[in-house]
This record gives sequence, structure tokens and C-alpha cells, in this order.
Amino acid sequence: MTIDCDRKVLPEAVSRPVALEPCLTTPAGFEAIATLTRRRRIMLVLNVATWAMVMLWACAVLSSGGWTWVDGAVLICLGLAAPWPVLGFWNAAIGLWQLGGRRDPEIVPPLERDTHVPITVKTAVVMTLRNEDPARALRRLKIVKDSLDRTGEGAQFSYFVLSDTDRPEIARREEDAIALWRANDADRERIVYRRRDHNLGFKAGNVRDFATTAGRDFELMLPLDADSLMTGAAILDLVRIMQRHPKLGILQSLVVGTPTASAFARIFQFGMRLGMRTYTMGQAWWVGDCGPFWGHNAVVRIVPFVEHCRLPMLGGRPPFGGQILSHDQVEAALMRKGGFEVRVLPVEIGSYEDNPPNAAAFAERDTRWCHGNLQYLKLIGLKGLEPVSRYQLAWAVLMFIGVPAWIVLFGLLPFVAADAETVPDFPVGSAVALSLTLLAMNLAPKLSAALNVMLTPGEVGRFGGGARFVLGAGLELLFSVFLSAATSLRTMLFMIGLLFGRSNGWTTQLRDSGELPWAEAASRFWPHALFGLILSFAFAIFAPHVLFWSLPLAFCFLAAIPFAVLTASPAVGDFLRRHGIAAIPEDITPPPEIRALQSTDGA
Repeated sequence: MTIDCDRKVLPEAVSRPVALEPCLTTPAGFEAIATLTRRRRIMLVLNVATWAMVMLWACAVLSSGGWTWVDGAVLICLGLAAPWPVLGFWNAAIGLWQLGGRRDPEIVPPLERDTHVPITVKTAVVMTLRNEDPARALRRLKIVKDSLDRTGEGAQFSYFVLSDTDRPEIARREEDAIALWRANDADRERIVYRRRDHNLGFKAGNVRDFATTAGRDFELMLPLDADSLMTGAAILDLVRIMQRHPKLGILQSLVVGTPTASAFARIFQFGMRLGMRTYTMGQAWWVGDCGPFWGHNAVVRIVPFVEHCRLPMLGGRPPFGGQILSHDQVEAALMRKGGFEVRVLPVEIGSYEDNPPNAAAFAERDTRWCHGNLQYLKLIGLKGLEPVSRYQLAWAVLMFIGVPAWIVLFGLLPFVAADAETVPDFPVGSAVALSLTLLAMNLAPKLSAALNVMLTPGEVGRFGGGARFVLGAGLELLFSVFLSAATSLRTMLFMIGLLFGRSNGWTTQLRDSGELPWAEAASRFWPHALFGLILSFAFAIFAPHVLFWSLPLAFCFLAAIPFAVLTASPAVGDFLRRHGIAAIPEDITPPPEIRALQSTDGA
């Protein structure tokens, strides 16, 4: 007798009734449930123990002169802020271990690149638009189609442009661009344009409308954003895995940045390329079948998506009630609740997106994500969710709650230093060591990935060589410190605004690089400069003996305006590109799809 994981009796067992036994593997059969449970327990123990160690260490430092209200406030802030760097450290450590050659085989599903395995399922490639530059977006979608056609499997894919555009002039440009594309493509019947006359449910509602109508004719869909780009080979990798595993509901690709002329985006995506490499691999090791979904560059099984992933309407009034804004992780949780796995493929296979071109656009995107993630507070208790899916929602909330915790902690440091001055045997060395440990944990994903690159034969060459790689890594570490200061305070102020019912709304994202005028940078980042100035004065008044040592922290906030202007400068971007600084592999050896994009962009 044989029983499969769909709770169905296989043919050899149909002659007599049997008692069905619980399935011992995940729905798609990738791993034994016992294996995942063991990994999750290991991660829980490691994270809780490390967090507890940090808190006990902080207690030992803060209590050296007796407890004050400042010490208690600092400890609370640290307790809220520390879980994120702790998890990042352990994800990075496990990811580095996996990438170092001890990779468990089920972490990365086998890439079935054997061309003798035909594609037998129909897939809809879906690009959503809302007031975007249609020429820019469709340029990427055409490259995706051309790349798929070159694989010989292009007939299995159709292309849908789903517009929520509400600006008439942009809508006309969309219609004209689609008409021109269809007129010059022999596959015009597989190129479809549809524009809604409402924006109900935002992007998630747009995709769901498609899935419940025209999407019924397809087994899979591949959602793309207006800045998405994927190679045909990468798409076939994902589709073949989905084809082989019918209980796999969502397969998310690891998305990396495209080459860019923007200094900000170039440095940022260099760091993201490193940080995501070990972090995502480590996360996949224990998250398993309850993986992340980022809403694009992923293959989704349509029938279970329609049946299980309808987003609930949140109770209460906006900004926390009403329609769900950050839909992707909620859909992942609902898909897993419905009995289908959600997996990330934690290796680079040719999946790209553009990153914000300057600090202002990045901060704007961060506040949108913050708003959407905080709504998860109303969804954590949703009935029937897997524990890890529930944890994913909680963690998305904690990620942003930790931001104001850090800011308040920084604001309290002058008073902590003043109290320490009155304690003859205050453990200065221990306090410094704790600070450096927390900094190292925050940087662990990038540091571990840089180590992986340097230890992998030939990998440094893909980034332009040893000198350029080390220079780029050092520049990015410095950049990330300034970026954290430039965005964290803005996020905290945005969260305070949400408590009073204020929201910026979800506007069209800035895609292309260009100068950020000083006046605009000042209008966005003057609170950061003011905070840095107040911090410096507080140290000068209350703890002058550590004023010199506090200057690097204060300077990160004081320099927010020039940081934003400098990293948006086309001249700086051109300098970095000409000298190969912060280069990614696609800068050094661009694949055909990137070359096609660069030729049409004039890059």
C-alpha cells in the first residue's frame, strides 16, 4: 500500500479500503516535516538565546550605577530593535554554511534545464501598470518575450498588460504602444491589453480580476512589475519546477538589480546583491514551504490562487483598516493555508528589477512598505495560518517597529553617557563591545556574502576583480550607514503620522535617475539634519567627555541632505560606472537581455 501527500490512495491500494495516515512531508514533497521542524527549533533556540544574551549584556552595562528611567527606556528600545539584526546574523551564518558546500539538496529545487523536458503548461506573463511610462515598461516586457521565444518554448506563454492608469494622456500612450507592438509581432493574439475603469484592490485587485477571468485559461501566471526583467531561461527554470510539483503554489525567484547609471541605485544594489545571497539562502533553510512572496518575478498557480488567496477587507477606517496595501506576504500565507507550498529559489538565475534612483525615492518606497506591513497587525490572528506564516506577518511588523526604537535609543544616548560619568567603575569597554556587536550583526548578511564571494573560485572576477570588489564593498558599507540614518527618522515620522490618520498614499514610483536638487533634498531631509544637530548639542551639554566619539553617529544624520544630493548626482554615477566601482556581474558580463535593455535605453 502506498499513500501520497495529497491524501489520495494510489492505484495499487484501491482494491481495499485503508486508513489514511498523516503525510510526513511538505505538500510538494520537498522535505520531511520532521526535518523542517528540527530546523525551525534550531533557529528559534539560536535567536532567542542570542537576543537574551544581548539583553543580559545590556542589563549588566546599564545597571552598573543603579537603574534609572533612562536605563529602562534604553533597554525597552533595545529589546524591540535587536530581533531584526539577530535574525539577520543567523540567516547569514546558515546561508554562508549552505553556500560553502554543505547545502541541503531540498533547499534549491533542481533546475531542470534539460531541453528534452518540454513545457506542457500554459503560462500568462502579466505586467501591471498604473500611470507608468508605457514605453519604458513595455520595452522590458518585449525583451522577456524575445528571450522566451529564443528558447523554443515561446508558444506556451501569453502576455497581458493590466492597466490601472487613471491619467487619460498616459492611457492613450499605453493603447498606442500596445497597438504598435501587436501590429509588428506575429504573435499578436497572445498580446493582450486591458485597462480597468477603477482601482479597486490596487495592484492585488488588478491581478485577481485577471486571474478570475482571462487567467482561467492558464495554469500559471508570472506577475511582473513595470521595472521587472527576466531571462527566458530563468522563467523556464521556474515553470519546469512548478510543472513537476503540482502542490507548489508560488515559486519566488531571487530578484537582483539591473545595471544602472544612478550612483545611489548602483551602490544600493551592490549591497543588496551581497546581502540577499546569504540571507535568502539561510532563510530558505528553515522557512521551507512557508516562504516569502514579493508580488513579482514569481510563478503563481492560478486555480489555488483564486480559491485561497482572496484578500480580506480589514476592519476599521484607513490608514490601518480597509483594503490591504502590502498584499504579497498575505497571499503567501493564504496559499500555504490552502495546502500549497510557497518557496523561494534562493539562487541567482536571471531575475531583475530596478531599484530607486535616489534617497528620496527610496525613503518614499520604504514608507509605503511600512504602511502596508503595519496593517498585518490585524491579520496575525487570522484562523488557519501555519505558525511560520503567522511569524512572517509578525516579523514584517516588527521590522518597522524596530526603526523608531533605534531612533529613540540614539536620542537617549547622551543621558546614558551623562549617567555613566557619575559611575566610577562604569564598564566602558563592555558598552563599546556591545555596540560593535550589534553593528556587526546588522552588517552580517553583507559581510558573510562578501566572504562567500572571496572564497568562491572565480566569483571575485564576476564583480570586476579583487581591488574593485573590496573598494565597492567598503563604499557600500559606509553608504548603508548613511542610508539608514537618512531613512529611519523619516519612517518614524511617517509612523507617527499614521497614528493620527495621515498617509502619503500609494503614488507612482520614480524609476529613472536624475539630479536631486538641493532644495528638494532639504525639504525631505531637514528633520534628519535637525536631529543630528540636537544630538550633538545634547552630548555637548550632558556628556561633553564623549562628544568627540559621538560625532560619527550625529554626522550620519547631519549629512542626510548632502548624502541624498551626492548619491543622486549623474557625475558621481558616471564616475563609478567608468571605474567599475560597485559593479555587479551584469555590469561586467551582461547577458543578452541586459544588453538589449541597455541598447534601447541608450546606456
